[in-house]
Amino acid sequence: MDGLYALRYRRVVLAILLIVLPIFALILAGWLSGRTGVLGAPAAREINRFVVWLALPALLFDIIAHVRWSEIWRPGFVAATAAGMALIFALTVLIRGCEPHHVADGAVDGLNAAYPNNGFMGFPIGLAVLGRESLPLITVSVLLTICLLFAIAIVIIEASLHRGKGGRAILAQVGGALVRNPLLVAPVLGAVTALSGVVIPQPVEAFLKLLGGATSPCALVSIGLFLAHQRGVGGRIDGRAVALLVGLKLVVQPAVTGVVAGPLLGLPHPVVVAAVLLAALPTGTGPYMVAEYYGREGATTSRVILISTILSIVTIPLWLSLWL
Repeated sequence: MDGLYALRYRRVVLAILLIVLPIFALILAGWLSGRTGVLGAPAAREINRFVVWLALPALLFDIIAHVRWSEIWRPGFVAATAAGMALIFALTVLIRGCEPHHVADGAVDGLNAAYPNNGFMGFPIGLAVLGRESLPLITVSVLLTICLLFAIAIVIIEASLHRGKGGRAILAQVGGALVRNPLLVAPVLGAVTALSGVVIPQPVEAFLKLLGGATSPCALVSIGLFLAHQRGVGGRIDGRAVALLVGLKLVVQPAVTGVVAGPLLGLPHPVVVAAVLLAALPTGTGPYMVAEYYGREGATTSRVILISTILSIVTIPLWLSLWL
């Protein structure tokens, strides 16, 4: 039995290593490009602008427009996953809000602690560990992350940036900013498309796939560039903040999600394992896109993504060993 457990553990570790290696390679490519002068300091921000304004909206629209709502209607899983995300996000905003930080920075930190890399890592790891039965659950997790969690953080950031004005002025400015924000407009248009039953023409499909496929690679290269040029601009990293956010992401979020999914809701065991696995994933690139877009917490965010991804090679198998 111990031999079988060790074999399964090694198989999971190997699968995770094979999945995260391209992530590190893309970050390294960006870092080398920055350190060798192939791409200058402004490149990180410009690449991120491309992701925020073009690539990620195409990806969000494409995902939502093709959702089959009957397949992803999993209320128990939604409740457990959303509870884990919401609690960690709110707890982080409260903790960071007690420090001399802008509320907008607290919202970015909330994303750092609660935003799993379920799109880039969730599907391959889920297939390797749980099989094709996990795909609808992973899709639900992706939708909750990039639509609900993203939207809440952006609303908080916009409201924070416009505070100090009259009530009507705040509502008008925040509302206008949200309507113009591509990360909110794209999923709304995708939902309208899905609900209306409109068939997307094949050339448009190909365009969305090509453009959306650039999201993760460009974001990871941008992170590498940011890390390469950060020393030159005197960026200061708050080590305690990074440790706190990584701990919340890799330890507290999967623990909370597992308790809600298992003892509290009594979901089937495979669903509980899927919920814990997805909650245990490291921080995705979404928080970095938001941080760079709004000019907040870029140094902390890039470190959290990098360190949480490295440590997840150890922590994900440990969580699976507790729940499998």
